[in-house]
Amino acid sequence: MSAAKKKTSTVKRAKKTSSAAGKSRKWVYLFSEVAQAEKYAKSWEGVRALLGGKGAGLADMSRGGLPVPPGFTVTTEACNAYLAAGEKFPPKLWDQEVAAMRQVEKLTGKKFGDPKNPLLVSCRSGAKFSMPGMMDTVLNIGLNDDTAKGMIDLTKNEKFVYDAYRRLVQMFSSVVLGVAKDDFERVLETYRHKRNIANDAELPVEDLKAITAEFKKIVVEKTGREFPNDPMEQLKLATEAVFKSWNGKRAVDYRNAAKIAHDLGTAVNIVTMVFGNMGEGSGTGVLTTRNVSDGSKAIEGDFLLNAQGEDVVSGSRQTMPIAEMTTVMPKMYAELEKYCKRLEKYYRETQDIEFTVERGKLWMLQTRNAKRTAQAAIRIAVDLAEEKLITKEEAVWRVQPEHVDFYLHPQFDVSEKKFAASRGDQIAKGLNVSPGAAVGQITFDADTAEKWSKEDKKAVIMVRPETTPNDVHGMLAAKGILTSRGGRTSHAALVARQFGIPAVVGVAAMDVDVERRQCSVAGKTYHEGDWISLDGTTGEIFSGKIKTADPSFDDPNLLKLLSWADGIRKLGIWANADYPPDARRARDFGAEGIGLCRTEHMFFETERLPIVQKMILAKSVNERKTELDKILPFQRADFDGLFRAMDGLPVTIRLIDPPMHEFLPSQNALLQEVIELRIKGNDPVLLKEKEKLLTAVEGMHEANPMLGLRGVRLGIHIPELTRMQVRAIFEAACQCAKEGIDVHPKIMIPLTSHINELKVQQTALEDEARMVMTEQGIKIDYQFGTMIEIPRAALTAGQIAGMAQFFSFGTNDLTQMTFGISRDDAEKGFLIEYIDKKILPENPFASIDEDGVGKLMDMAVRDGRATRKTLDVGICGEHGGDPKSINFCHRIGLNYVSCSPFRVPIARLAAAHAVLNEKMGEKEK
Repeated sequence: MSAAKKKTSTVKRAKKTSSAAGKSRKWVYLFSEVAQAEKYAKSWEGVRALLGGKGAGLADMSRGGLPVPPGFTVTTEACNAYLAAGEKFPPKLWDQEVAAMRQVEKLTGKKFGDPKNPLLVSCRSGAKFSMPGMMDTVLNIGLNDDTAKGMIDLTKNEKFVYDAYRRLVQMFSSVVLGVAKDDFERVLETYRHKRNIANDAELPVEDLKAITAEFKKIVVEKTGREFPNDPMEQLKLATEAVFKSWNGKRAVDYRNAAKIAHDLGTAVNIVTMVFGNMGEGSGTGVLTTRNVSDGSKAIEGDFLLNAQGEDVVSGSRQTMPIAEMTTVMPKMYAELEKYCKRLEKYYRETQDIEFTVERGKLWMLQTRNAKRTAQAAIRIAVDLAEEKLITKEEAVWRVQPEHVDFYLHPQFDVSEKKFAASRGDQIAKGLNVSPGAAVGQITFDADTAEKWSKEDKKAVIMVRPETTPNDVHGMLAAKGILTSRGGRTSHAALVARQFGIPAVVGVAAMDVDVERRQCSVAGKTYHEGDWISLDGTTGEIFSGKIKTADPSFDDPNLLKLLSWADGIRKLGIWANADYPPDARRARDFGAEGIGLCRTEHMFFETERLPIVQKMILAKSVNERKTELDKILPFQRADFDGLFRAMDGLPVTIRLIDPPMHEFLPSQNALLQEVIELRIKGNDPVLLKEKEKLLTAVEGMHEANPMLGLRGVRLGIHIPELTRMQVRAIFEAACQCAKEGIDVHPKIMIPLTSHINELKVQQTALEDEARMVMTEQGIKIDYQFGTMIEIPRAALTAGQIAGMAQFFSFGTNDLTQMTFGISRDDAEKGFLIEYIDKKILPENPFASIDEDGVGKLMDMAVRDGRATRKTLDVGICGEHGGDPKSINFCHRIGLNYVSCSPFRVPIARLAAAHAVLNEKMGEKEK
């Protein structure tokens, strides 16, 4: 959805928020007023919504006595009111902001705009949910020619002051006035080149003065106005810029990808500046209290001497690992480590912390829950539970289905990777900031990455010197991310970890030339479109393509967490599997049964299809039975393999469902062949054969085959077909049982709409089952049931349960028939438009439509069990692997969900979440 549409959504919500918040007219809270904010917001979660995550963290640290620079937060309600008013400050907002600034002046002993003792502040965004780098920040607000002189007199450090001054002009002009960053970067690059130096920190003071003057000239040239000298004007314009950035494209793209609501708004944090760029006794850094790449219990992060925070996260300078701080600033590190432990214990969660050391004084600038990889999320949750900081239930709750999903994606084949290394294909190695395997074609900008991925369907790896928030749309489209600069807390690393994109950063040996669309490393040059392979787990980059392998499911932390989830959930987790290898994989992943075996898939195999086609074209029952007798051994072997793989667990086998013409060539293709043979006239025998086949296919033609002769109707129409299938099932089951295999077949009749269909079909099939067991001299435990996939079946479930011993919802067809739409056509056409226009809240084929389809399901469960109290009810459509749908299935009392083998671990976790969700709801009541 476009940023404009999201902006409209924000404004609609904002009008309501503005009305509610306007009664109190409290738009601004000092950090020391956190108790007042908590009283107004009624909970700490409410405080985070009101002050944003950054503001709430600063206020909380201040309350806890940690060294936090004085400051205040302009609320998210103020942002929403500003947007609702057409980007105008609501009444009293600016007055409150000025009054808060006066309080900060008292706390610091400095005065905003005073040439003799100037107060400088930063202006930072901070929404309820962390959106790293997506919105705007301006540092060093309050500097002008007069205050710069005052700062020089106070600090006796002219270089520091002009470094801060040029940063203000550069950041303010880019963020607030809309001047392109590249215009300033070209100036800096010229001066670096002239001095033959690597980074801006090495520039002498005379260059910094000249650069500041040139930056101001650029502002006049590009905007037609002077750079604002009035500190209050700087503050007001910066506040507005942060508000507006909530609806910026990169922020909207990020929220879409992270599924963050567009109507929350952002807070604005005004914080007294502390300076890490005041010489060698100063520095700045970003860290996480645990390793957020692999989850190990160790402080991880980046640090720079004589720098401001932007230098660390932007990747403009090569950072040093935080561990080196123990050598260069041991006392500061010891104090910092103490605060890290304290904050992690207080929040019971891994923290992402920003800090600055100003001439030997440590200042804490941020704490928030850290973003992490899937691997780290699971390990951290398990470790925190075992350290007794959280309960096992909390650990399960904190791990999301997408975290588990990571383990189910392919990784590089170990032998193929070794072979690639042995032939010299390894290009370089960088920091392994986001794990996983990625293979794709190089591209050097976000727009191309997005176009190649979405329009051209190419696998893309985006290569950049460093990424910025403006690159997010390309990063989200890429299979992998590679940068030559940046550290573990750089923008590229944060975004990659957030969205599970494999990434390697800080490859210092690689030179990226975006303009020439190439990168070079170790004397070799790679151009746009070249294929590379990237291992985000190890940090290795290879030229060419490396094959991937199926994932291994052996991470001890994941297995432990899922075992905890199994102890919480109530739903059974079964799998859809048609072949023994699928069944074994599903069982390895924790499946407790097979909820759907589609027997028609077996009919398409090469050696069977000709027999199936002869059976379909048979002119008599005897002729058909002859062919069915040939198919019987194949089917029996299929079921035998499944029963052995699922020894002791139920196996649900759906009898043949699709119409017969699906096993024959298409009518159009046959017609084309017949026409060509008639024109050529050189093969009358083949022509006669094709004409016969065409006549048969035309005879089976249906205007709407989905609603035609299929499922139970086909079994009634050709009873010998389904009797053969049941015989194969029971012969296999009996033979397995004789060998000590514990078998539990569940025979499922598809597409039932009327009780009389079951009376005819199920009765005949149960007769066949009893006949086989008599022949084999053994009895086995079995059930006959039906799929509920037609609305009438759901409406008459009470009657159908009189025959069926279990129900399984086929929600793909049930959704199509309830909505009256074809999934294949709708998902390629109007359904996308419906979702975009909010006609439908979401794709009903992705998550169950609870108000419509869900109501039918709930009714069928209740009515079915009113007739048969012991009725087992499950679901075997694709919804069975969707966490939201699993939650709904739990609420209406299903016994199990069945999904693809690779979704089984996700379903195990989601089923536990459903129970925990329910518990939380009860607590709220």
